[in-house]
Amino acid sequence: MKLYQHYSIYGFANSYLLGDDETKQALIVDPGEFNAGVLNHIERNGYYVRAVLLTHNHVHHIRGLKTLLRIYEAEVFAATSRVFGISCRVVKDGDRFAISGFSAEAYSIPGHSSDSMVYRIDKLLFTGDALHAGVPGRTLSPFNARLLVERLNSGLLSLEDDMVVLPGHGPPSTLGVEKRFNLGFEAGFAAKVMAPYDFFV
Repeated sequence: MKLYQHYSIYGFANSYLLGDDETKQALIVDPGEFNAGVLNHIERNGYYVRAVLLTHNHVHHIRGLKTLLRIYEAEVFAATSRVFGISCRVVKDGDRFAISGFSAEAYSIPGHSSDSMVYRIDKLLFTGDALHAGVPGRTLSPFNARLLVERLNSGLLSLEDDMVVLPGHGPPSTLGVEKRFNLGFEAGFAAKVMAPYDFFV
């Protein structure tokens, strides 16, 4: 298993390519951009993209989806049935499924958006905008902040500390570090959120 990260200037967003060098199957998480550089990297490694995981339906995380699907026949996994008019395989909290030769598990973590999903593959956590290094995802109200914090606590806190957190924006981290230092895991954090904050888009 090999992991590659792509940073898009559009929305300052991360996307991730996960490939298997034996089967040459690959998946992409949040194709915010799909340009010649991304395509050339995939082709140089001999991968074929079989699947796409969408953490949520915000344009700077999915803008490259249509281009990707013109090149690869890939199944799209998301919390909603259609994105850009494209049919998706709907995933729900707790779903476990095989994808491009990998085993994945989905966690529904609403708050930043109603359709926010986190995906676990082995020791990797693709958190989208639900959890960044140091801060939880941006929300639009104290209610959504409370909902996000509750779901982070109930959905992710029981996982192992050595899980690698791969967010939609910013640097990677580990779950152990986030448990200790992330503002969202501090007692009473949601009650302090009086207005939207602008750490990330």
